[in-house]
Amino acid sequence: MESAAVTVDSVADKLKKQSLGNDGSNSKRMLKLEELNWDHSFVRELPADPRTDTIPREVLHACYTKMLPSVEVENPQLVVWSESVAELLELDPKEFERPDFPLLFSGASPLVGAVPYAQNYGGHQFGMWAGQLGDGRAITLGEVLNSKSERWELQLKGAGKTPYSRFADGLAVLRSSIREFLCSEAMHSLGIPTTRALCLVMTGKDVSRDMFYDGNPKDEPGAIVCRVAESFLRFGSYQLHAFRGKEDLEIVRTLADYTIRHHFPHLENMSKSESISFSTAWAVEVAERTASTIARWQGVGFTHGVMNTDNMSVLGLTIDYGPFGFLDAFDPSFTPNTTDLPGRRYCFANQPDIGLWNVAQFATTLSTAQLLNDKEANYAMERYGIKFMDDYQAIMTKKLGLVKYNKHMIGELLKNMAVDKVDYTNFFRLLSNIKADPTIPDNQLLIPLKAALLDIGQERKEAWTSWVKSYIQELSTSGVSDDERKASMNSVNPKYILRNYLCQSAIDAAEQEDFGEIRRLLKVMQRPFDEQPGMEKYARLPPAWAYRPGVGMLSCSS
Repeated sequence: MESAAVTVDSVADKLKKQSLGNDGSNSKRMLKLEELNWDHSFVRELPADPRTDTIPREVLHACYTKMLPSVEVENPQLVVWSESVAELLELDPKEFERPDFPLLFSGASPLVGAVPYAQNYGGHQFGMWAGQLGDGRAITLGEVLNSKSERWELQLKGAGKTPYSRFADGLAVLRSSIREFLCSEAMHSLGIPTTRALCLVMTGKDVSRDMFYDGNPKDEPGAIVCRVAESFLRFGSYQLHAFRGKEDLEIVRTLADYTIRHHFPHLENMSKSESISFSTAWAVEVAERTASTIARWQGVGFTHGVMNTDNMSVLGLTIDYGPFGFLDAFDPSFTPNTTDLPGRRYCFANQPDIGLWNVAQFATTLSTAQLLNDKEANYAMERYGIKFMDDYQAIMTKKLGLVKYNKHMIGELLKNMAVDKVDYTNFFRLLSNIKADPTIPDNQLLIPLKAALLDIGQERKEAWTSWVKSYIQELSTSGVSDDERKASMNSVNPKYILRNYLCQSAIDAAEQEDFGEIRRLLKVMQRPFDEQPGMEKYARLPPAWAYRPGVGMLSCSS
């Protein structure tokens, strides 16, 4: 026990020094990579695979496999990094200038203090149980504790083969890595819970990819993103062990205890007099966090594209950016994923229902492990529905600048937007220019919206005029000034979103080793609600070339 106490004290001392600076002052000291305060709770507290080789196999009775990155590099280059993620880790920005930084964050050189592993999990893919999946191309380096005792897991995506790679090479290409890096950071700036990205490194080696599954693979530049999150645990992390039967149910319980202890500690402090158990309270919170995140997706027109249960974070984060897309023209049946085209299971309008379906699978897993009974599982699902509707209604009310939710008005608006394929982002941004003045003549009502209402005939003009009149009527009774409402609407309706064609422009430049566009795009997306004079081109509608294959739509493995 004495050695454990010493360890705890030394961690506490280290954190205190970090927060005070070595001179004891209150200025926070920024750290070198060698000074990061690693903690390996996942490895320490959960069952491990006894093997450490990369041979594809079923990994039984284990939550992870210890695994070193194995990616090959040749003069790797740092492409882009996020200052705000470095701040979370209290990492000195000068560290990005180190000549060995690209080697360390490609996995080619080991980071001092890291204990790398690949996580084991399963999942439902397109509604069908797929068995073991796991981290096929992601390797976690470990968890870093900052001076506030916040836990941040660092993970390299594209770092080489693991036992979960099946027939794949465990690598990632620059194209998909740029999309993941930029979208992680853009979503954070939009106020949506998400995994983050610290940096993106080009390996200097090519990777072969058949982007369209048409038998014509081509070589593309290889790359690695360092993803950062409080945890990368997924619904499938629990499901796999429950599906494997009796002897693995204890792992589900151990993993649930671990998750609550480290990521939901407030539930452990619940009064014993509470009428529901820890595990029920936890299931409800997972359901509500999931509902809240999906409501926010719907608010900004984000379509994830692959809402399999292995891509659902137990912390309610947006995770695994593959063939995602933001709505351009408003189309409720939009899916950015070519693999999803036959049934459009994961299209924009279906996301709230799929979220509920996924929560139901998670609740079933906890029931199988006897952590919930049927009544408690149903309660968690009920809470999902209530939370989603509460949050979605609040978001849409704010987007329209209304004082209270008006179902008919919002429903009619979305119907009109779908008929005329109106740009989702630009329309809501323009809507704040409407004045709450019922005396405006009919023929002038649509002037503030004309940039969004393109090529509409007389009949549609009349439909829109009718809607705008009722909207102005509603606004005029609110008692809120036009200027106040505009400022409030512009704080929730972004001017800039990460449209797929913007990503593609940055990818095209980066493949020629010009990284300026990625860095400019990152900067713009970090302030999506601000006007940013001079950056208006990033708010433009997609050009014709944006609809070519591989830009607007991608496959699962892109």
